[in-house]
Amino acid sequence: MAEGTGLIRRFYEEVLVGGNLDLIDESVLEGMQDHEDPMPGQPPGRDGVKFYVNAIRAAFPDLTVKLDPVLADGDLEAAHGVLSGTHKGEFLGIPASGKSVEFSSVDIIRIEDGKVAEHWGASDTLSLMQQIGAVAA
Repeated sequence: MAEGTGLIRRFYEEVLVGGNLDLIDESVLEGMQDHEDPMPGQPPGRDGVKFYVNAIRAAFPDLTVKLDPVLADGDLEAAHGVLSGTHKGEFLGIPASGKSVEFSSVDIIRIEDGKVAEHWGASDTLSLMQQIGAVAA
């Protein structure tokens, strides 16, 4: 995949929603640097990406995403996504609630040699935790 040509969109659609974990090995450098705070127990690098994806997909197996906008500039790509799904599995120690959720996420990646070398991101975790009943609204 060439730089600035949709790697972030492929990650959201094919990996996070579609479950194609092989794409992580194909598109993320082993020592990828993640500037976002990790989930409890999340290792660094490519294994951390797999950990995150598995945790989200287990908790929200019917996850969908709407991306708008997706931007590219040189070796950087950015996207704002609205993720939605049903809390059907444990998430961060919170048992499945069966509640529907919708939360936003913003991600920026730096691409090197066609693979993700760095990631910055922020998700509306407070809103998500409120929706599953883990935190008072």
